[in-house]
Amino acid sequence: MAIVLGPNQYGKAEVRLVHVDRSAPAHRITDLTVSTALRGDFAAAHLAGDNAHVLPTDTQKNTVYAFARAGVGEIEEFALRLGRHFVGALPWVTGARIEIEQAGWERIPVGGTGHDHAFTRAGGERRTTVVTMDGETPYVVSGIAGLVVLKSTGSEFWGFPRDRYTTLEETTDRILATEVTARWRLIGVDHDFGAMFTEIRTILLETFASVHSLALQQTLYRMGEAVLAARPEVAEIRMSMPNKHHFLVDLTPFGLDNPNVVFYAADRPYGRIEGSVLRDDAPPAGPAWLTIPGFC
Repeated sequence: MAIVLGPNQYGKAEVRLVHVDRSAPAHRITDLTVSTALRGDFAAAHLAGDNAHVLPTDTQKNTVYAFARAGVGEIEEFALRLGRHFVGALPWVTGARIEIEQAGWERIPVGGTGHDHAFTRAGGERRTTVVTMDGETPYVVSGIAGLVVLKSTGSEFWGFPRDRYTTLEETTDRILATEVTARWRLIGVDHDFGAMFTEIRTILLETFASVHSLALQQTLYRMGEAVLAARPEVAEIRMSMPNKHHFLVDLTPFGLDNPNVVFYAADRPYGRIEGSVLRDDAPPAGPAWLTIPGFC
């Protein structure tokens, strides 16, 4: 029996970067967390401790900061610049993975107008991208995370099988709440990434709001279907949507009824619904999803 080295990569994780665009009186904040990973001929480092092919992760961190000096732009564009640099700079580097999360900041309104250089953090929602370089070929998976949504009606859940352990009651009117994590794989890289992200986010929200839900699975599929119908450059979309349960509180011990107005919001345990929606003629994914955990 032989023991051999398998696939491997290394890089710098979670480089915190805040870029301030001062080119106009109204400044723009870009708040990123960037992770890099390189693939290639690193066998000697693993097998003999020979670092001749190991570009230090500290150098990768510094490269992120240096590239930001010229501006960031859309996160996909920034990731593509970094990925192409790492693959082109060293002959033994054959692939790279650049993952970026962008946190949102909103202008603080003063007198009804957004302040030029004062901001407030826009909750926990993040815009994401993962750019994978396979040699000179780029693969882009963009997305959104932490998008918390709730509808107070327009959702049902009934018709499920019952066994000796089933206690859940059927309902034709419930709160439906979830935190959407979605990633979409793109065909090609020549896109207006900012406009695309804005439209896809709007489609996801509008579809969640408008679909009368008989199951969270149904809502997930309809959301993905709407994105693919509107954006032909999206090959597939994968989503993870935990069911943020809201249970009706029993007020009868206090002599009160509860006509769907008082709920207990449980943070755990929770159902987690995951799935993908894709075109049947989508080009091969290649390494696009490699190391992206689970469905998202």
